[in-house]
Amino acid sequence: MLTHLQIRDLAIIDAAEIEFRPGLTVLTGETGAGKSIIVDALQLLSGGRAGAEVVRHGAERTEVSASFDLGDPAGALVRLLREQSIDVGDELTIRRVVASDGRSRAYLNGQSVPVQLLREVGVLLVDIHGQHEFQSLVRPASQRELLDASGGLEALAGEVSGLQRVWLNLLNRTLDLESRVHDRDARAELVQFQVRELEALDMKDGELAQLAEERTRLANRGRLVEAAQEAIALLYEAEENNAHASTSRALAALKAAGVHDPRLGGIAPMVEEALINLREAARELSHYTETLDHDTSRQGEVERRLAAFEDLARKHRIAAAELPARLAQLREELGSLEHADTQLVTLRKEQAEALAAWRTRAGQLSSRRTATAKALSKEITQRMQALGMAGGRFQIDVSPLDSPEPAPHGLDQIEFRVTANPGQPLRPLAKVASGGELARLSLAVQVARAGREGRCMIFDEVDAGVGGAVAEIVGGELRALGDRGQVLCVTHLPQVASQGHHQLRVSKLTDGKTTRTQLVVLEPDARVEEIARMLGGVEITDKAREHAREMLGLARRAVRTAAVPVKNK
Repeated sequence: MLTHLQIRDLAIIDAAEIEFRPGLTVLTGETGAGKSIIVDALQLLSGGRAGAEVVRHGAERTEVSASFDLGDPAGALVRLLREQSIDVGDELTIRRVVASDGRSRAYLNGQSVPVQLLREVGVLLVDIHGQHEFQSLVRPASQRELLDASGGLEALAGEVSGLQRVWLNLLNRTLDLESRVHDRDARAELVQFQVRELEALDMKDGELAQLAEERTRLANRGRLVEAAQEAIALLYEAEENNAHASTSRALAALKAAGVHDPRLGGIAPMVEEALINLREAARELSHYTETLDHDTSRQGEVERRLAAFEDLARKHRIAAAELPARLAQLREELGSLEHADTQLVTLRKEQAEALAAWRTRAGQLSSRRTATAKALSKEITQRMQALGMAGGRFQIDVSPLDSPEPAPHGLDQIEFRVTANPGQPLRPLAKVASGGELARLSLAVQVARAGREGRCMIFDEVDAGVGGAVAEIVGGELRALGDRGQVLCVTHLPQVASQGHHQLRVSKLTDGKTTRTQLVVLEPDARVEEIARMLGGVEITDKAREHAREMLGLARRAVRTAAVPVKNK
């Protein structure tokens, strides 16, 4: 149950703090005052989309937090939180922060969590019904999901979908292997030829890189010899001046002077080591030039070897460096072709087993869907009678799919069918012409669903399109739900507002420069004024007030729930 909600800098709300209690809480106010922003805040806390547009103009960030009484310590929500190593007792605090640059952070009991986990928690905490929900209700996928949710069949439906994926994967593998078996002889002959060709090439690890390096060296042989010879001359062989001779003279000078200052004697070994290195460098350079002159035909051999690599690589449409991997792949394929018959038998057996498993679970899902459809159809039909559709009928058809192949959602196609008038045939819900009838029917479906879910239920102007006696009945339905749990309802209808156990008025305040939204709890006299305003419009008359008192009196129970405290900042 939602016990506390705090909002800072969301849309046109600068700051508001609300405490909630069980029952039906109605939110009323002029159009555009910001009633639905409360719903938006709860959607943010349930993992809904968050962007920079939600941050109040001029603020650095939006911050929304709420506390929930968890009730059942062994419930699914508590188990989920403990699986995520989140400390949890009797209460859960959710916090969502959205910065002005659109970045968002989420917290559960002070612990930072990903938004995906926030969504999973939100599904178990609140159930939000929007005023345009009937638009999605006409879609077949939504109808199937609603039926499964009503019967608690989501886990079984997910299992059926998983089994269908397993079967489909095995089918694709079987078809691929059957195709290869059909052309096995021709394919095996080709693969054997390609394997022999690659084996004859006998490409060694690292050989390609070594040959490429050697080709570059051979192509620049003259330049390399010239550079090496010049270096030898400068280091060792030049008659007039070379590094070795200069270093020798330097060493002799240091040794002669070292008898006068021991510090010079300490430097002499370093010069002597340099002299040794110069001789070694000259010797290595001389050896290097000899290797360059060793075999003038080597360049042709290297070019021919590299050309063989490149030609075969083009043939296989790969890079030359991938030839060894291609050989391993072809060898594996050749082995697979030789054992294809055995593999095909195994795959067909696994595919048959997967199909049987899918049919078993899909059959169980279909049976439970049929039972759920019957019960839900009866309940919604009963609610239609009270919602101004006397004699109307609602029916959920669960019929076999036309396709014989396993489908991800099971054996069934689901269709909601309805007639709003007695004597008229049932028609698909998508073909119902009246928007008002569709809205009322959607409300009947939502109330029937919500009545068995046990979460905090939020209705955002779902009573749009109804009025008069039907509106009073809608309010009674919502109050009955509030008697069994917690319901929040944004409404423009006085017939609905009068049924609330608690009432909040949302109003817009402006000083000509800035605009903000204020939330105020309504005590009995203030409720009379607000409902009279909803009844009478701009000018509130004594007659409207009297009518408001009468409506509240009719809705009042023997035991009244205490008012909801609200703090405004």
